[in-house]
Amino acid sequence: MKILAFETSCDDTSIALFENEVLISMNTASQIKIHNKTGGVVPEVASREHANVIFDVLDNVLQQWNSILQDIDYIAVTTFPGLIPSLLTGITVASTLSQTLNIPVLEIDHIQAHIFSNFLERQETDIKFPLVCLTVSWGHNEIYHMKSMFEKEKIGQTQDDAAWEAFDKVAKMMWLGYPGGPIISKLASEYIWKWNNLFPRVFLEKSEFGFSFSGLKSAVKREVDKRWELSIDDQREISYEFQSAVNEVLSYKLIQAAKQKEVQTILLAWWVSANDDLNRKIESLAREEWYNFFAPKKKLFCMDNAAMIGILAYYRIKYNMFEHQIWWVRVWGW
Repeated sequence: MKILAFETSCDDTSIALFENEVLISMNTASQIKIHNKTGGVVPEVASREHANVIFDVLDNVLQQWNSILQDIDYIAVTTFPGLIPSLLTGITVASTLSQTLNIPVLEIDHIQAHIFSNFLERQETDIKFPLVCLTVSWGHNEIYHMKSMFEKEKIGQTQDDAAWEAFDKVAKMMWLGYPGGPIISKLASEYIWKWNNLFPRVFLEKSEFGFSFSGLKSAVKREVDKRWELSIDDQREISYEFQSAVNEVLSYKLIQAAKQKEVQTILLAWWVSANDDLNRKIESLAREEWYNFFAPKKKLFCMDNAAMIGILAYYRIKYNMFEHQIWWVRVWGW
């Protein structure tokens, strides 16, 4: 069974080809250089760029494995959530191919796909249920309790800014460029002085699993303004202190959720799961509490990518989690 997967929810045009659960080819066209000029993603610009490159990306994927479209059995495409203009590019191409080739196209939830990125290059039996999973992205910060592979309950979410958005905004305050996450992380790793606990840890109710980073962001702004012209040492210190404050809250909430739900497995997913400091903090706490901790095996799988779309499609097909074949997908909420 071959699955062709499309991911165009934001600013990466990504297509992957699967043979059952095995990723055999993937190509992703990034728009980071384009959106760096505006310090963030402009939906209309992103949509136009998707349209410009999507067929080249598709050709690259097929050529990497010497495949043709007629070999495909299923098509999977992200339909929600995401930027509507960007989503429509992938949906239109996927739906058109499904009708041309007379094969079903399957709707995929972007958030659920990020959770399933943990199954990439792993055996299904490696990850035991029930579990709790922390998803951390630009717009989403959520904790899910999953009793089984397709049975999940959201038990906590951000009340305002998500972690990745806070990373971007702090980077912008210090004129560091876009995207902020990798830049802040690199500067923080270069900080070699003492920890000064500059910024607050906002836990809200410690027994609950909500997040809030707007106050932390404001505290960073006050610190930046106080220092006027920032030296590279200032940038390293602020980056380190800010990242520590974010990651301490994220890791604490995840471990508390695992304790409350009495699970033995914890997952990390989405963009900030590529943050080395966060992985180390959670791994250390998990080891202390005897939890099995999983994060995506490659940093590539933490980003928006078509591999996560394909692996979720595979397991949904395997367990017959599609009620019917879909021949023209919709943008959810329309």
